[in-house]
Amino acid sequence: MLPYRRPLVDRTAALLFQGYAWLPDRVRNTAEPLVRVRMAGRHTVALRGPEAVRFFYDERHVRRHGAVPERVRSTLSGHGAVHTLDGEAHRTRKAMFLHLLTDTARIADLVEEVSAAWEEAVAGWTGRDEVVLFDESAVVLTRAVCRWAGVPLADAETEPLARDLVAMVDGFATPGPRHWRARTARVRREEWLGRLVQGVRLGRISVPPGSVLDTVTRHHDSEGRLLDPRTTAVELLNIIRPTVAVSWFVTFAAHAMHRWPDNRKQLWTDDAAFAAAFVHEVRRFYPFAPFSAGRAAADLTWRGRYIPAGSMILLDLYGQNHDEGLWGDPYAFRPKRFLERPVERDELVPQGGGDPATGHRCPGEEITIALLEALSLRLARLEYEVPEQDLRIPLRRIPTRPRSGFRMTRVRVPAEPAPLEPAGPA
Repeated sequence: MLPYRRPLVDRTAALLFQGYAWLPDRVRNTAEPLVRVRMAGRHTVALRGPEAVRFFYDERHVRRHGAVPERVRSTLSGHGAVHTLDGEAHRTRKAMFLHLLTDTARIADLVEEVSAAWEEAVAGWTGRDEVVLFDESAVVLTRAVCRWAGVPLADAETEPLARDLVAMVDGFATPGPRHWRARTARVRREEWLGRLVQGVRLGRISVPPGSVLDTVTRHHDSEGRLLDPRTTAVELLNIIRPTVAVSWFVTFAAHAMHRWPDNRKQLWTDDAAFAAAFVHEVRRFYPFAPFSAGRAAADLTWRGRYIPAGSMILLDLYGQNHDEGLWGDPYAFRPKRFLERPVERDELVPQGGGDPATGHRCPGEEITIALLEALSLRLARLEYEVPEQDLRIPLRRIPTRPRSGFRMTRVRVPAEPAPLEPAGPA
């Protein structure tokens, strides 16, 4: 085992300045199998690659408890969320999410709700001077996921809720106004859902049996206790919020169709294999999560390099999705790469890696894929014009998106649209 030196200079400010490029640049510029830095005052190492994914998601090596920064818990995941648990507590809570988010019939029901909400929205877009796709898709997804989850939501409440859910995602990785908007939004929505949970438990509010709201409200932890109302609200948000975060990918899909129009033409052909490949390439090519973080559960070694217990361990997600050794031409948008060879589970990691049934990989990944496929097909068949606007995607901003939100004008539905047959989860 080779000796090592703890870095003395803290690089947190560099991350905030460089954004997505910070960690891939450091990995690219070292000959070592891992990168050592100092982050938030803590010794930190960064890894990349399928083998690193398997190492990172092995609980004997890396734990999540105490690893998620407070600013992320207070905005994105919530305090006491499944993301912050380990061991039996994590497995018991994760089993509930897997039951709700990986069942084929439930996924199909959500796709149907989102598709219906999209058609309702499009009917209103046709009479408007301009539509901002990012904002409107967030409203569509909010309306649909609440219907699907059994969460009562009046029409007048939909847009404010969508803004709050977007704020939670938009402000998790940055200081300043975006971060404080995210904190405020989370407090507001945890209180709202906490009251809803108490109303259900007291019998004052009826919910569809077996619905998401019913299941989460009645979930017991690994010690057989009901979750307290606040933690129940946190986990309800951890189903609703990530669904609405698909609006980032929908906007990226529109960006890809606009920049490389042949993809939009190909989506018209009802080629299910290409539609699935397009969705995977959107998730690979465009930036979303920069990395995942955990803490070394014990003194470890990685390819002969020592990692002391308690160190922060980062898995370089954005860098891996743009690794030339894995993808050949990583900065080319080319969906057909997913038709040329089977891609292994731990190669494509936009939402983390590992096995969702046993580890921390996002259990809603299948839902993301199914929804993005359904909405990409509908977007490809929608007629609209793209006016002059700022479509740049700044890599310093986390999470990023096209600056304009993708503005569309003269939106209209073709008189005889082609039949839509989404391929479903890939």
